[in-house]
Amino acid sequence: MQKIGLIDFYLDQYHAWTYPQLLKEGSEGNVQVVCAWAKTDHVPGKTNAQYSAELGIPLLGSEQEVIDSVDGIIVMSPDNAEMHEELSQGALASGKPVYVDKTFSPDRASAVRMIERAQAFKTPFYTSSALRYSAEVAELQGKEISFIASRGPGGLETYSIHQVEPLIMLMGTDVKRVISVGETIPLFVIQFADGREATVSHMPKADFAMSAIVEGKTKEVVVRSDYYKRFIADLVGFFEDARPRVDIAETLAIMGTLEALKAAAKKPFEWVTLTV
Repeated sequence: MQKIGLIDFYLDQYHAWTYPQLLKEGSEGNVQVVCAWAKTDHVPGKTNAQYSAELGIPLLGSEQEVIDSVDGIIVMSPDNAEMHEELSQGALASGKPVYVDKTFSPDRASAVRMIERAQAFKTPFYTSSALRYSAEVAELQGKEISFIASRGPGGLETYSIHQVEPLIMLMGTDVKRVISVGETIPLFVIQFADGREATVSHMPKADFAMSAIVEGKTKEVVVRSDYYKRFIADLVGFFEDARPRVDIAETLAIMGTLEALKAAAKKPFEWVTLTV
């Protein structure tokens, strides 16, 4: 059995409540969460001790104790990406397989530092939006795509990752610049170096969906598949073989694009060029 430990900002959040059972079921018991540590309690919310008692997952005294006790590590904090660099320091230096929850980093510079730390210690790691694993998106991989209009729910800070990651996966990493053009909803244009474009929009309670020009024809895509099941299967495989599932170049492009989107939101109708 592969023993997994959770490192988190606080444990009273959806991913920490659901991943232990999903990993156990998805691996037929071969990959299991056996311990956890978090920096603080969720206020207001349940304490880390309450989480531990309800799920029967031992709460250890430090992140290093977790690292020393397991075969693989998940750095969580899905709604506080600004905590990932701090929370992942020990894990990325452990040499053990590490998955860092979405969104990997708040900006490209911290993503570079985290990647360099993992590389220095030869630690296998990756990060991903679960939307990468939707069957509908996977059907478009490897095809010639000249434009995508993407839409989805939630806010820019924590939910844009679920639109930007599929865009980068399908259209490539050579994003040049972005611009905010929405006045009633968050709406952005992403321009690639070769002139191709995509749009990202956030609408209340919208489905994750996209309209794409694929090999010259318009295709409508609405995400209906159980992408979480596919994601967990890949995560289980990573903990079993320690082979990262997402290319670092994609992760850097995604983080750079997200950083540019946040900058563009503060100065509408002005192009923001990506930092390289």
